[in-house]
Parts: sequence; structure tokens; C-alpha cells
Amino acid sequence: MKSLVLYAYPAEPDGQSLQGDMLYRGILNANEEAIPCHFQDSVQKEFYLKHVKPDVAFGIGFWGNVPEIVQTPLRYKVTPIPWFNADGWVANYQEEFDKLDLMFTTSEWVRQIYKRDGVNVNKIIPMHIGIDTNLFKPTNRPDLNKAIKKMFGVDSHEKMILTVGGDVTSKGAQEMMRALALIDKEYKDWKYICKSWPSDCSDDWREKEMILADKLGIGDKVEFIDDEFSQEFMVHLLNATDIYAAPSRIEGYGMIQVEAMSCAKPIISINKMGPCETIIHNKTGLLAGVDEEIKLDREWAFEHMGFNKKHIVEFKEPKTFGYRANIEDLRKHTLNLLEDEELVKQMGENARKHVVKNLDYRNISQKMLEITKKKLGLD
Repeated sequence: MKSLVLYAYPAEPDGQSLQGDMLYRGILNANEEAIPCHFQDSVQKEFYLKHVKPDVAFGIGFWGNVPEIVQTPLRYKVTPIPWFNADGWVANYQEEFDKLDLMFTTSEWVRQIYKRDGVNVNKIIPMHIGIDTNLFKPTNRPDLNKAIKKMFGVDSHEKMILTVGGDVTSKGAQEMMRALALIDKEYKDWKYICKSWPSDCSDDWREKEMILADKLGIGDKVEFIDDEFSQEFMVHLLNATDIYAAPSRIEGYGMIQVEAMSCAKPIISINKMGPCETIIHNKTGLLAGVDEEIKLDREWAFEHMGFNKKHIVEFKEPKTFGYRANIEDLRKHTLNLLEDEELVKQMGENARKHVVKNLDYRNISQKMLEITKKKLGLD
């Protein structure tokens, strides 16, 4: 089977781009033919579709990428197979989705979002994103871990808690701060590192969170990092941390949480969405309950979503657009890990084994190939 893999190529240090690159590499590892190409329409994309004639075009993105990932391959009579997230809701292209022979989503939760928003999901199969467990692994370099901590202002006696995201707000940083403010009354030796990607959005949220940290009385214990890190450096950052925390407000999968588990780190997250499908509560991490569900009865739809003009869509029933983790659960779970080094070690070992067995990119790609061949009769 010859596959064209459409994603942000060459690979960028972005979740969707890395998702596509792992799929491409995994297909090659399975001794199948694969061609990487940027998903945006271009001369080279037309060349591959028109002249190389792949059997399928796997496409990485979200529902808004239907024109590039679904419609363009169809014009050249190439079968499109999206592997999509939902980005909160599915505002358009329901008819295009219903005509597909096969589609993957990054989690069962994302599949249910498509169902909620009017897509027939009978041909949609949840498939978690695979990571490189040979790259993301314990480094066993305490000297480098110490150096990373020192760079980020973490003293030798302090435990390092880490949250990473395009912005850390969507990853639940504010909920973690509220929990840590309670923890600080009984356990002092911690630092919270919030690493975001440079953007206007992350800048705006960081200002709000710096104010919140000061208001909570923990401003001197929260460090904000705004920088671009490679995958290789992320391995060192994750190895240096003691606890990875991301009780996300909205999360279709949670790639960095899986990478942290692969580095043998225990995870604190939320018992909802993608994280509850990859993190095993009380074994590889600790999941907080949901304290609040954010619902909207209307939302803006824009021209870039495939509509003729900007307008407000009113929902017949309010749609869930996010969650807030329970603060008391976060306090309890975080304190347990801060105080119990043996628990941290055991959960970390369990997490590593779990990811290697179930979430390595080679295994995920092999599953996708087998399903694709069977569903499309390409054996």
C-alpha cells in the first residue's frame, strides 16, 4: 500500500506536526511505502496526488482542514483518511465526513464530539497518537537534571512540578496554582514551572496568571518560561521534573502527558477527555474529578470555517466547551506525590511500561495500516 501523509512537513515542534511525522516514520518502519507532504495545497502536493497516485492520503489536522485533507485528494480520486482532533466543536463539513470510507480520531472523546455535532461516526475509529519511546525515556543523568532545575530556579531541596502547553491556561495551570496555594500551607519544598510557546495568546494569559499567583501568595514559587524547545531538549526537561501536571480544561489527547509517562514520570490530570484514556488512575498517575463543566448555547462561526460569512450559531442544546478540575482532588493528589517518593518511583515505572507497550508510534502506525487495508480491501 502506498500512502501519502499530509501534515505540517517538514516536521515542526507542534503536536499535530509531530503526530503526522510519527505516522510517516511508523509506516516506513512497517516496510510500507510512504511519502510526506505538507497538507496545504501546493505544486508538490498536486504532483504526488496526480502522478504518483497513492492508494490513500492520511491527513493530520482538525475538522477545519477538510478542504485540504479531504476535498483535494478526492479531486484526484485518492482516498482520504483523516486522523483528526475536534478543536472544541465541529461547526461544518458534516456531509463530507459522512461520505468517508474511514476516519481516525485521536481519542474516543474526540469521536464523541463528532457524534454530538451531527457526524455519523460509524466509520470513525479512535486511535491514540504514538510517540517515540526510544527518544522519550529516562536519561539516568542526575547531573543534567540538576542543571535544568538550577536554570529554572528550582533549589536542590525542592520538588519540580511542570506544566507545558501552547499556553498553560488550557492545560489547567490556574487550577494547579489554586491547589498548590493550599499545599503550601503544609508542604513548602516545591516549585511550579509553567512552560508555554511564545505567542500573543500565551502572553495575555501569563499576565493574568502572574497576578493570580501573587494573589494566592505563591508568586515566588511559580516560574513562567516562554520559549521554543526541541523534542530533544524536552526529553531533558521532562527527566528533570518530579511531577508532570496538566489537569486540562480542553484536551483531545494530551501528547506531552504521554511523553512524560514515557520518561517515567507520574502524571496529575483530569478524569475526562483524552487524558483519562491514556493515564491509568492510581497506577500511572492520578486523575482529579470534574468540578465544573463549561457550556455555551451559541458560538461564532467564521469564513475560514467554510461559511460564506461570519455569524453566530445558536445551539438547540448547550454544548460543552471545557472543564475545570476539582481543586481539592488536585491538592490531595499532588501532596501525595510530593510526600511519597516511593509512590512517585512506582508510578513512573508503571507509566513507562504502559507507554512502551501501548503508545509507541510503531505500534500505532501498524494498527492504522492493518485497519486501513482491511476496511478498504487493500490487502
